[in-house]
Amino acid sequence: MVCLGNICRSPLAEGILKHKVASRGLDWEVDSAGTGSWHVGNPPDERSIAVAKKYGIDISSQRARQFRSEDLNHFDLVFAMDASNYNNIKKHATDSDQLNKLDLILNESYPGQNRTVPDPYWNDNGFEGVYELLDHACEALLDRLLSA
Repeated sequence: MVCLGNICRSPLAEGILKHKVASRGLDWEVDSAGTGSWHVGNPPDERSIAVAKKYGIDISSQRARQFRSEDLNHFDLVFAMDASNYNNIKKHATDSDQLNKLDLILNESYPGQNRTVPDPYWNDNGFEGVYELLDHACEALLDRLLSA
């Protein structure tokens, strides 16, 4: 799960998917990163922590890290929150296999529509909506992968 700073959207996506994966007894690695380096080592935004906690998910121990080229080798799937981050990640891809791992997360719940998860950083009221979008997308992702 990748956004810009790895403090708002992608930590929520990581926490939501980890929670869903654990509740199904799956042993999957889920992680998040940012394309920028401004917040490396910092915990998620307090508003992301609060909205996750509201739904029984604790993301307070996460720490921001920057996306690395090696992530395209390590992970089976890499989801960007928006087109800008998608394009930044795409620059790291060295072959079609790596490109095929990359998508926008909301394509899971809105296939082929290339919708973006809005950045709630500048909108205190945006975190709830972002949570709902990511929760729905993560559920759709699990449904797709587990029915394959």
